[in-house]
Amino acid sequence: MAAVAISGLRENLAYLRPTDIDRIEEAYAFSDSAHHGQTRKSGIPYISHPLAVAEIIAGWQLDAQAVMAALLHDVMEDTAVTKQEISTRFGEPVAELVDGLSKLDRIEFQSQQDAQAENFRKMLLAMARDVRVILIKLADRLHNMRTLDAVSPEQRRRVSRETMEIYAPIANRLGLDSLYRELQELSFSHLYSMRYRIIAKAVKAARGNRRVGIKKIEESIKEKLTAAKLKATVVGREKHIYSIYKKMIEKRLSFSQVLDIYGFRVVVEDVQSCYYALGILHGLYKPVPGKFKDYIAIPKVNGYQSLHTTLIGPYGMPVEVQVRTQQMNRIAETGVASHWMYKSSDAELNEVQQRTHRWLQSLLDIQHHSGDAAEFLEHIKVDLFPDEVYVFTPKGKILSMPRGATAVDFAYAVHTDIGNRCMAARINYELAPLRTELKNGDRIEVITAPHAHPNPAWLSYVKTAKARSQIRHTLKLMQTGEATQLGERLLGQALRSLSTKLVDVPKERWEKLIRDTSAHSRGEILADIGLGKRLAAIVARKLLQISEQHPAEGVNGAGGKGAGAIVVRGSEGMAVQFAKCCNPIPGDPIIGFIKKGQGLIIHTHDCPSAGRARGDPEKWVDVEWDPDTDRMFDVNLRVAVLDQRGVLAKVAAAIAEAGCNIANVSVDEDRGMYATNHFTLQVANRQHLARVLRTLRRIQEVVRITRVKD
Repeated sequence: MAAVAISGLRENLAYLRPTDIDRIEEAYAFSDSAHHGQTRKSGIPYISHPLAVAEIIAGWQLDAQAVMAALLHDVMEDTAVTKQEISTRFGEPVAELVDGLSKLDRIEFQSQQDAQAENFRKMLLAMARDVRVILIKLADRLHNMRTLDAVSPEQRRRVSRETMEIYAPIANRLGLDSLYRELQELSFSHLYSMRYRIIAKAVKAARGNRRVGIKKIEESIKEKLTAAKLKATVVGREKHIYSIYKKMIEKRLSFSQVLDIYGFRVVVEDVQSCYYALGILHGLYKPVPGKFKDYIAIPKVNGYQSLHTTLIGPYGMPVEVQVRTQQMNRIAETGVASHWMYKSSDAELNEVQQRTHRWLQSLLDIQHHSGDAAEFLEHIKVDLFPDEVYVFTPKGKILSMPRGATAVDFAYAVHTDIGNRCMAARINYELAPLRTELKNGDRIEVITAPHAHPNPAWLSYVKTAKARSQIRHTLKLMQTGEATQLGERLLGQALRSLSTKLVDVPKERWEKLIRDTSAHSRGEILADIGLGKRLAAIVARKLLQISEQHPAEGVNGAGGKGAGAIVVRGSEGMAVQFAKCCNPIPGDPIIGFIKKGQGLIIHTHDCPSAGRARGDPEKWVDVEWDPDTDRMFDVNLRVAVLDQRGVLAKVAAAIAEAGCNIANVSVDEDRGMYATNHFTLQVANRQHLARVLRTLRRIQEVVRITRVKD
């Protein structure tokens, strides 16, 4: 046993039982032996790295299993040691932790970016199962960042960017404030070394210039608190260089304009004393209006609690002050590590632990609904940068949402089903659009309907990972379901042209087709037909085992002569769309075009766009309107009128009289005595449109009416 090497670690293990310390020393000896002969880039023995990681973990007072896993975290990846060997020597929990920490290898990726995204997915999911995995991973990253000078400049930048984008935000999300600050500081120093050195030099100079003022403020605060018989510890602290730089960039300030580079932390005994101390401070120096934040009444999403205020000190110097209890201070420093969540049952978890626990579980939900690793990482990045607003449910419960979150994000935060069924929202008792951004203190009530479903447009403005992944997931399910129904109708039509019914196709033919096409099921093939990824005519021939070259009489693409047209109801959903170029309405002669990935697009027969695309007859389908369509359709009208006062109101009244809704209206003024009005109306069918036109022609000022199809 290298007694000198482990003495630093042993000093930090006083909180553990002697038997646990013996097991940790055994793990150290095993790791030292496994890494024998290996060195780091700097040339020092490799064992120094796992030892340093274990010391960080011990500093957070994690259990013996976590400390052992920290010592062993690289043996599976860098040596011949197996998971079974670790399990036999140190127990299954330690082996599981080490396995969760081992990086992905022996898997081929299309790019480095894919490999990184997959690595993060594995790490975050391991974290959701056991939070100790990420705590060890963060300690590992912290030591690597502290010793980054030994690697190449290119690798330094890559690792620093990764730390800034992923690891530092995770540390913040888990409430490890000092770790979060140090990771940011180290990343900044490697990414922008020149900027870091210049600001550090300026801070050092400012420290000397302001020393007298800062000393005076500290003495005044201590004197006032003592006079009020308040037991408190006052600690001065300098702002981190990265936070100064961020403030300079965000507020476009020069260094000399960033005045509050110094702050104080006042630590008291209980919550009541926090507010008492705040009152004393505000009596001592004037507070800056709007700069007070109460994170005790409403904690941050990661459990952080404190009172923040900015005071105007002597010589007009602004000074930030944080007031908190001992327990709040400990949670701010070690976050989730102080909760021991990994060995608590749900019944024992306090509110802070439960909030973190819910976030970790939400990772599993997001993973379930994300198509690939890159999409998963995109969702997670959204949630790793929370700049929160606090809003209320109708029953007064407080929810924390990221800044910029909308009513839709709120609906999904309450419950997935409420998000999927939401159709409107009341914000502070008034109806508001679903895209409305939420503000601090808003009261939100979500209005739902049984038949409502997510709108693809929501994806353009939602901010939370949960909302985005659930909307995408539900839309995929909806599109697949609708495409399957359409595909069944298209295939039925193609089979009828070959004198066969869909129900008559033997089960073994379907099984053979599924094997030959590498599909997972019959539903997948039908959905692919509905989405235009497969042609119904070709699938029909394969099902009936007709050769591709065999002249199949009557086959015309997906439909064919005598096959019977596909009936369009107008309510099919996402798998059947109406072309914007010609806006067909019931009664118009129509034709269908199968567009890959979008399904069936309905055009009018005389649509110029459809005419240009007729070169591929296999993608055209005969379609006809269902006599009982159950929706309204947009139609564009151009109405030329005599330019007189009140004529637009006359035209609008006539349209309303014909039982028609105006979706949009705009006016072009001609140079002469005429004006042209452009209307988008909603009609049920051509007969309804004809009624509207007859009503408009009765108006004396109407000169010409044209239906605009392109």
